Amino acid sequence: MIAICNNEGACGIAATGASLARGDLALDAIEAGIRLVEASEEVRTVGRGGWPNLLGEVELDASVMDGTTLRTGSVGSLTGYLHPVSIARQVLERLPHELLVGEGARRFAAEIGAEAGELLMPHARSAWQRWLETEVSAAEQARWPDVPMAELCQQAIDPETGRDTTVFLAQDVEGHIGAGTSTSGWGWKYPGRLGDSPIIGAGSYADSRYGACACTGVGEMSIRAGTSRAVVLYMKMGMSVEEAVHEAVEDMRALKGGLIGRVTIHAIDRQGGHKVVAVNGLPENHYWLWRAGDAAPSSHPCEIIAISDVPAPKPTAHRRYEQMGL
Repeated sequence: MIAICNNEGACGIAATGASLARGDLALDAIEAGIRLVEASEEVRTVGRGGWPNLLGEVELDASVMDGTTLRTGSVGSLTGYLHPVSIARQVLERLPHELLVGEGARRFAAEIGAEAGELLMPHARSAWQRWLETEVSAAEQARWPDVPMAELCQQAIDPETGRDTTVFLAQDVEGHIGAGTSTSGWGWKYPGRLGDSPIIGAGSYADSRYGACACTGVGEMSIRAGTSRAVVLYMKMGMSVEEAVHEAVEDMRALKGGLIGRVTIHAIDRQGGHKVVAVNGLPENHYWLWRAGDAAPSSHPCEIIAISDVPAPKPTAHRRYEQMGL
């Protein structure tokens, strides 16, 4: 048995490990861990407390994948509900579909009695309001929100560096492998933007015959490269988990133009091996690991591989306000 998660999953990985130790299914253990991350107001890129979009709304994305059945469930651009990972799980369990977004996702959440709640916490509300007042012209404020937003969303190239999204991978005692993701996406994103988290094959993929992979960071890169599916496919072709992740890194080197930044690739194989690589990463990039018999999860540094020069983050308003504790 094994479970790994990115650095943002610190408050949930122990619950996932304990669930696996009790003999629970991989997806049950993953959901239990991610729900704790979603509920934490200290985690500012997942669930309650996440940064809002340009309109000041917190939009959540999440996914789960059962590596034994290859069934998936995802939700995107979900507002007003506290645990998108559980709603994604119910998409898998109850619907013939794989992905719901926007109003459809909200309708389904209400239908199944999912827990509703306020997502925009005071720190995020204050930062967004200050951004609006200082970065948007008086003329545009007067017409808000009926203004062009394409240029405003360029500030989204300054994500919470190395600390965005949460991803969990696990293998249970029966050998079933699962993957789960949850995120509020980038702060100040264009409304309706989906990153890789709800996109199966990009942000996550699991196949109990070979292994699983999930990504954090610049989701646009993982979408373009199909990173998570690629890693599992490379393992199917006979590569080790380490070789598969490194081959996926090479795929990312082919990306030209568009948004290029930081991506962390997390992967496990069916033998209980794992590999985590931070593409264009920072020294503080790390992940959490739990194995059967461990008293507690442990933190480990990611391997850092540079594939391009990443511009220094812009001192955008929301980062300044976060640094001020707002």
